[in-house]
Amino acid sequence: MSGTSADGVDGVLAHWPERGHPEVICHRHRPFDAQLRLDLLALNSSGPDELHRAAEAATQLSSVYASVVSDLLDAGRVSARAVRAIGAHGQTVRHQPGRAPAMQAPTEALPRPGYTVQLLNGAWLAELCGIDVICDFRSADVAAGGQGAPLVPAAHDHWFARNDEPVAVLNLGGMANLSLLPPKGLADRAAVVGFDTGPGNVLIDLWVEQHLGQPYDHHGSWAASGQIVPELLASMIQDPYFARLPPKSTGRDHFDAAWLRKHLNHPDASPDPLGRPMARAADIQATLTELTALTVVQALRQHAGTTRVLLVCGGGARNLHLMSRLAHHLPHYKVEGTDALGYPVDQVEALAFAWLAKAFVEGLCANLPAVTGARRPKRLGAYYPASCVEFGLTPGN
Repeated sequence: MSGTSADGVDGVLAHWPERGHPEVICHRHRPFDAQLRLDLLALNSSGPDELHRAAEAATQLSSVYASVVSDLLDAGRVSARAVRAIGAHGQTVRHQPGRAPAMQAPTEALPRPGYTVQLLNGAWLAELCGIDVICDFRSADVAAGGQGAPLVPAAHDHWFARNDEPVAVLNLGGMANLSLLPPKGLADRAAVVGFDTGPGNVLIDLWVEQHLGQPYDHHGSWAASGQIVPELLASMIQDPYFARLPPKSTGRDHFDAAWLRKHLNHPDASPDPLGRPMARAADIQATLTELTALTVVQALRQHAGTTRVLLVCGGGARNLHLMSRLAHHLPHYKVEGTDALGYPVDQVEALAFAWLAKAFVEGLCANLPAVTGARRPKRLGAYYPASCVEFGLTPGN
């Protein structure tokens, strides 16, 4: 898994027993080198020679994925032959599921879908690793009219739903997404809800990198040193995305540096030129952190009124200041990381894509139409076999 934070690749080697929850044998992380990260971030917006740059970046990214696979096999003392498949998410560089072409041919019975782009060279990854690869998990859902995201609520439901009470699971990656899980005893399991609430770490990381040269705000300590700027927060939280009803998803296409600059320059967010001091950079960081917390809290209040448990995973769960702001706004909730349940916060999303690969191999549909808005359940993923053996073929036939 490499997410919208674009900091590197997380991988898990997982085993599924016939019954019960998956066992994570080991976890490994590889950060992106500086140039690859810059290349991937640049591809989130239009630029010259994009097709060539995207193909090159996809191949380089696949090599990093292969290195993580090698690390996992070594750490787990497992041979490539013992692994049924690699579930590889790829790097999202564009996410426009709701933007279908304006002109629709009258003969077309279904509305044309938007699109979502996750860079990866699945064939190259299979060649490097000698293991079948399942990737491009989002496109089938988008083709069926869905958002293609979030896809993890189905896995969250398997692992975190409880018998007697509803549970909310918050993934704090570059974007923040919620899975709202009804009790297991509820007759209608289609009542699972999931959606992106808005920015998670993306703006927080952007600001700290610009001002301190650090990839992230360690424990949120810089944000904790600042003061929230009410006018800036009020300006940002008026973005129409936050008021939209699910199904919905978002990404760097929307919440990016240009979005932040627009709000920093908004008249209502600017200090009074006649006397109010300019906000310090730490104050902006505190405000961006509050934006993430408050938009999550507002979504919970609107869509999960009876829930009192919030499980948090993803890199943002390590941001102690952000976690404290969530707890502050949710005094009646039990807010805790998924570590407490045996699922380390930095492994959950990679494990979810391993689960999606398992579903593909078993021929199962894995999207939740009630979450993504797709017309029907879909088998998710594209298959890149490492050899012909599975089909009973030999080279040359």
